[in-house]
Amino acid sequence: MHEFLVFTISGLTTAGIYAITASGLTLTYVTTGVFNVAHGATGMIAAFAYWQLRVGWGWPTPVALLLCVCVLAPALGILIERLVMRRLDGTSPTTRLMATVALLVSLLSAAQWIWDPSDFRALSELFPGSGFTVAGVAVPYDDVLVLGLAALVAAGLWALLHFTRVGVAMRAVVDDRTLTVLNGARPTATSRLAWAVGTSLAALAGILVAPKLTLSAIPLTLLIVNAYAAAVIGGLRSLPLTFVGALVVGLANDYGIGYLPKIHTGAQYLTGLVAIIPVVVLALALLVLPSSRPRGRPAARIREITPSPSWPAAGLLVAGTLLGAAIAVTTVTEADLFSSTQMWGLGIVGLSVVPLVGYAGQTSLCQLSFAGIGAVVVAHAGADGNPLSLLLAAAVTALVGALVSLPALRLSAIFLALLTGAFAVALDGWIFQLPAFTVFGHRFDLFGAGSLTFTRFHAFGVDTAGTRPYFVFGAVVFCLVILGLVGLRRSDLGQRLIARKESPTACATIGVNLRTTNLAVFTLSAAIAGLGGGIYAAGLQSATPETFTFVTGLTVLLIVVVAGVSSLGSGLAVALLLGTSSLSNAFGGDATRITATAVGLSAIALAANPNGLIPGFLRPAFAPVARAPGVAVAGLGVLVLLWAARLVDLIDGYSLVLGVLLLAAAVPVLAAMVAGSRLAARQDGPSSGTGGLPDGGLSEPLEWLGLRGQVGRADIAAVDRALGLPEVAHARP
Repeated sequence: MHEFLVFTISGLTTAGIYAITASGLTLTYVTTGVFNVAHGATGMIAAFAYWQLRVGWGWPTPVALLLCVCVLAPALGILIERLVMRRLDGTSPTTRLMATVALLVSLLSAAQWIWDPSDFRALSELFPGSGFTVAGVAVPYDDVLVLGLAALVAAGLWALLHFTRVGVAMRAVVDDRTLTVLNGARPTATSRLAWAVGTSLAALAGILVAPKLTLSAIPLTLLIVNAYAAAVIGGLRSLPLTFVGALVVGLANDYGIGYLPKIHTGAQYLTGLVAIIPVVVLALALLVLPSSRPRGRPAARIREITPSPSWPAAGLLVAGTLLGAAIAVTTVTEADLFSSTQMWGLGIVGLSVVPLVGYAGQTSLCQLSFAGIGAVVVAHAGADGNPLSLLLAAAVTALVGALVSLPALRLSAIFLALLTGAFAVALDGWIFQLPAFTVFGHRFDLFGAGSLTFTRFHAFGVDTAGTRPYFVFGAVVFCLVILGLVGLRRSDLGQRLIARKESPTACATIGVNLRTTNLAVFTLSAAIAGLGGGIYAAGLQSATPETFTFVTGLTVLLIVVVAGVSSLGSGLAVALLLGTSSLSNAFGGDATRITATAVGLSAIALAANPNGLIPGFLRPAFAPVARAPGVAVAGLGVLVLLWAARLVDLIDGYSLVLGVLLLAAAVPVLAAMVAGSRLAARQDGPSSGTGGLPDGGLSEPLEWLGLRGQVGRADIAAVDRALGLPEVAHARP
């Protein structure tokens, strides 16, 4: 009984911390319609800032606490609302969710830059050594304070939202922003207040939970994420139910910590489960409780597009990729090329995001976890180098993806993202760490003694064991996946995915089976990720569970989003940024941190152009090249000359890279100049004046169709044919 009371009291303390952070998360969602994945990261930053003030600089505890919770945290919340969230008007819920994921990665990287992760840090309790005794159990005043604050926060926020004009306006803005403005509300001010209060509560929770563990950025961030289970039990709506959910999660967590180690049968399999109990509660809550209706109305103006790739454009991308691979194989040193063989597997994992997020508008936070499953299959089934193990890896991950998505078919995008995130954390913290086990007479040992070794593939007399052959092999498989996705986008299933993304309600109205469509795309995406995981791990030749962590998977996802989640070139961006040796050579051990920081900051800039860099910047910049083929041919000739000069050692590798970059910048500029001079020549020529329009083009560009420059009669006819409009005859005046 004494043990039970001890675990109950500690569980109530944990529940209080979860209740505070979950209340802030629920407040933000109810009043802005944005699920803030970075909520835990803001609490982590506050905990580090509190440590810096109190321990690092010796400030008094009350001053440091008030400054962090009442000044720094609200300022951070207002900054997030002003620079990021306010500019996301007209974007899909998936894009807004990705912006908060970017915040998480950015804050995590910032904490690791400011506070060296290798240094030991710890915080003492607010009232160390003080307390009272209940039934022989010592109860610290800190625990009572935490539980009291949690109850006060829940009651105060509930009263704010239901009995004050500001609270009612907060909730009304999400349902109908225009109507609330007509009734005199100020949506910008209410949104700013919601973010300030929500961030302050996250900061308070972070400071209260910090004394329970050593200050470390990733564990502290993910620990506060455990409070998501409490918010889900409350349906992301009800603050009283959120408080009840926090009690369930907190007590389950501490009872598990206390009693699971006492189970002797199968104890080796339960060790990792202790660390992910809140994640298990989150998954069960998502699967058992009724799904809540997403907050907010569809945006009146959607700024996102999903272009359909053409076969010629895909052919150019594939040809350019293979040409780049050929140049790398013949010019890069063996050591640098070896450290870059992983790039194609990571690129394929990035491509797995495109059909799911880019085409279907769903969100998955576990694509790198699927890659880890594929790697495990390849390690065990392909020990002899049989390439068929890659197909088996794709099949197994497709099955796992289907099993994950089946219970999630009824969930909205936000809840699906949470479920996939819970799945990824469960794999990280438990499944991948399991010792050997036997199922139906078959022995499974996922990561062996903690590391797997891989044999590269060989078949039909082709052996990819060497670095250069494997690099070419990875490039070929990567290009085949690109071509497959082009076929998918242009197929009937691809059209259904786009329609499902644009308007699920309209799709259901015309008889499209959304659940079957969701299941198909999730299964396909998982299969591609599993294939990429096998190629990635075989490129590394050895892998551990840390190779496929949840946080690394978020970085992969963000690179795809920044590059353009509906663009196939985003997979190449993942390969170049995360899989090559160039960043490692330039920045050494800081390469991963620099990449994560840059990607996080770039993803925050999605508000400026939610379509990403490739559709929003690179594609328009290179559009003139198609109208000036001579410039493209000349650029290709210069590239071949640079390649040849490197092969005969006339230039070194850095000169080759610099030359390629300068060439890539010069070709679109020259093409635009050539195309512009041709257009000017056409405009200076005679005009027929038919239909009141010059033959050279329209006097006003059709920007709303995405066409640049002046548009001629042939262009109008082509648009009419694409839209299925009847041909219009223009009479001469």
